[in-house]
Amino acid sequence: MKHFTTFFALIFWSLCAFAQVRLPHLVSNNLILQRDAPAVLWGWAAPGEPVSLTLRKNAYKTVADSGGNWHIQLPPQKAGGPHSITIRASNTITLDNILFGDVWLCSGQSNMETPISRVMTLFGDEVRAYANPNIRYVKIPLTYNFHAPQPDVAPCSWVEVTPETAPDFSAVAYFFAREMYEKTGVPVGIINSSVGGSPAEAWVSAEALQPFPAMLNDMRLCQSDEFVADMQRLGALPGRRWHEVLNGQDSGLRGQWAEPGYDDRAWKTTDLLSNSWGKNGFRPANGAYWFRREVEIPAGYEAQPATLYMGCIVNADEVFVNGKSIGTTGYQYPPRIYPIPAGALKAGKNLIAVRLISSGGFPEFVPDKPYKIAFADREVNLTGEWKYNTGALMPPAPGGGITFQYKPAGLYNAMIAPLKSHAVKGALWYQGESNTGRADEYYDLMSALIGDWRSVWGKDLPFFIIQLHNFMEPALLQQHSGWAALRDVQRRLAQTVPHTALAVTIDLGEWNDIHPLNKKDVGKRLALQALKTVYGKNIVSEGPVYKSCERQGRKIIISFEDNTNDLAPTDELKGFAVAGADGVFRLAKATIEGSRVAVWHDEVANPVAVRYAWANNPDGANLRNRSGLPASPFQEKLDAVGGIE
Repeated sequence: MKHFTTFFALIFWSLCAFAQVRLPHLVSNNLILQRDAPAVLWGWAAPGEPVSLTLRKNAYKTVADSGGNWHIQLPPQKAGGPHSITIRASNTITLDNILFGDVWLCSGQSNMETPISRVMTLFGDEVRAYANPNIRYVKIPLTYNFHAPQPDVAPCSWVEVTPETAPDFSAVAYFFAREMYEKTGVPVGIINSSVGGSPAEAWVSAEALQPFPAMLNDMRLCQSDEFVADMQRLGALPGRRWHEVLNGQDSGLRGQWAEPGYDDRAWKTTDLLSNSWGKNGFRPANGAYWFRREVEIPAGYEAQPATLYMGCIVNADEVFVNGKSIGTTGYQYPPRIYPIPAGALKAGKNLIAVRLISSGGFPEFVPDKPYKIAFADREVNLTGEWKYNTGALMPPAPGGGITFQYKPAGLYNAMIAPLKSHAVKGALWYQGESNTGRADEYYDLMSALIGDWRSVWGKDLPFFIIQLHNFMEPALLQQHSGWAALRDVQRRLAQTVPHTALAVTIDLGEWNDIHPLNKKDVGKRLALQALKTVYGKNIVSEGPVYKSCERQGRKIIISFEDNTNDLAPTDELKGFAVAGADGVFRLAKATIEGSRVAVWHDEVANPVAVRYAWANNPDGANLRNRSGLPASPFQEKLDAVGGIE
């Protein structure tokens, strides 16, 4: 009888707990609600339970529906605060430090996710000196669902911008928010719902994917929870086993190659930035490679704070100082910035050791990155000769199975749909790298995404696209470039989809880093577009925007949109190419003629197509307006020419 009493007691208390008013994870202390628009607070309670909300002595009431859902809509509020909001039912919840301001939804892939901590080498001083309680931020944790839109996101909370919290902020969103607050004085809220590597289709609802049957069926494959669980379990096994064998066979781990006392006189030497050591003859090389170098630390510096920079490494690494591990990174893209713990260095000779793990066959220390130990007033250079040895050779690492967060509709259901009740001012979209091989479908896919989100937040929702930056080996012209093709689609979206604008970043990339560090100028260019299109500021918000072109004899004359066509003079205009009937583009001569550009090639008598900055990394393309903003890459055909992509 005692067991039955306990059982029913547990059920009773569980029901009581469920009956209490609950709030979604997005609604927390430090929340920012959208100003000058009906703001909604929502949550759950017992079916039929009265719920009240108090804001500034004003009370608002509702009753939970048969499913326990409730919504209370506040009348539009002016910007400001802080306020407290009290919600009462069978229990009471008080939300403190609430502001009304402008809320921006930030989404996309890793360049939107890239945090301030990654860019501190450029902006550390100003980040450490800045705090602003009127800028708030929340990061939506990664989760996905293939069955239906979800009622809530994973646990998260809003925070104010301080030097302590800023390192976790999206760098783009951080600089955008600072610029917007500086120019408007209105509190800024950032909801960062982004996932590294995610393709656009992951952020689109099943309904909006109806024109894409293959994507819909890809989603349906993932609607079997058993299939997803099995693939996750099995997909992790090959990689885990690869690392188990590598670690078991690595002579460097067994022989303590990271220790200062190890005798490395028989090791070979190499320049750190040469990749000849990793070729293993003519074949790709996988496995573990070890590097050692002694550096001299002046007396008096051994006790000072220091940071070790090891650039970027393909693919993974662990770094040691005098035998002590100070940091490890599991994949190639993040910059290796490792604080050196107090006591790890000593005056005189110190040993730096690196264990490099190659899983893709082409290991290297990426050039044009910092390799140094940095003190407050001194640096110790780490480029040049290192000793190296092979710890273990391996076959290529097996693939990691299915990455389910990249599947269609999964991120929409779990990370966009649950936000629908929270009004936003606009959306910032930084994505495209994962769709560069499919530019032909990107226009329709993004049109579906924008329409999808506007069905949630209103048909006039401002949508700002950050164009793909320059990346990979510099080349002023490529016949075929997936990155250039996708940039052109992004341009056309901004010019043809209402209430949409483009932030061009073709000059802000790095050839050797898919995550360039200059996120400050990206944020500023987004802010320019928002200030003009949303706030009506009389400013130039973008570089020359392609409008039309016409053939005049052997030349193509290009016109640009009004208010963007105050072209900046330059000694030599670069980046233009023309094609004749053969469809082969040739770098062309170009001159500025007032507000237009004339383009020609001496060997192309009858040009039928023109391109600008058509390459993955169009180094040298230099068309700007007098505001200093760059023109977007573009392509235009005057006549039908086969084979141009």
